[in-house]
Amino acid sequence: MWLGLDSVPAPRHGRGMPHDHSDHDHPHALLPSDPALRVKALETILTQKGLIDPAALDEIIETYETKIGPRNGAEVVARAWTDPAFREALLEDATKVVSELGFYGRQGEHMVAVENTKDVHNMVVCTLCSCYPWPLLGIPPGWYKSDAYRARAVREPRKVLAEFGVTLPEDTSIRVWDSTAEVRYLVVPMRPTNTEDLTQSELVELISRDSMIGTGLAGQP
Repeated sequence: MWLGLDSVPAPRHGRGMPHDHSDHDHPHALLPSDPALRVKALETILTQKGLIDPAALDEIIETYETKIGPRNGAEVVARAWTDPAFREALLEDATKVVSELGFYGRQGEHMVAVENTKDVHNMVVCTLCSCYPWPLLGIPPGWYKSDAYRARAVREPRKVLAEFGVTLPEDTSIRVWDSTAEVRYLVVPMRPTNTEDLTQSELVELISRDSMIGTGLAGQP
């Protein structure tokens, strides 16, 4: 039950008779004010009416989160791995480079590319909300927007990485970058070994969304 929907007295009309505007058969009457809850309530209503299949919806969202969306970023990283001049330009002015490639616009803002090395591992978080480079990485994953990740990524990044399955050498330092409304970050993960003979298209397949946030590593061929 949604709390607060019926807590306000109905206004009185005409001859003093109450008139109830909270038509409970109308979908709007079932939707709470919080945007996330409204989406969930709307999904529930549509599911009950047989208009959507939650499993299919989850699959579509998962596809955009992990495959279609991040492919733009993966193309950029793979090119940086194979083209030294492009890599240098990306690290110097990522905004200019990704804009020229067409990966800019809503949620783009000023872009900064940071490169992982044997000595430094970069990781991105938005401590205030969920600022994220949509044109490069697609839809932000749910965990990126969670209070737990936003708080713990700053306080104990090594433990958070371990929970993602990333165990780094003790002498590798971790830098946590705070994404904001003005600045978004792209992590360029380390190129896997034994990939010298792979084409750029083949390298793209090794680059995951998480590796470009810093909570994962590039895959092995």
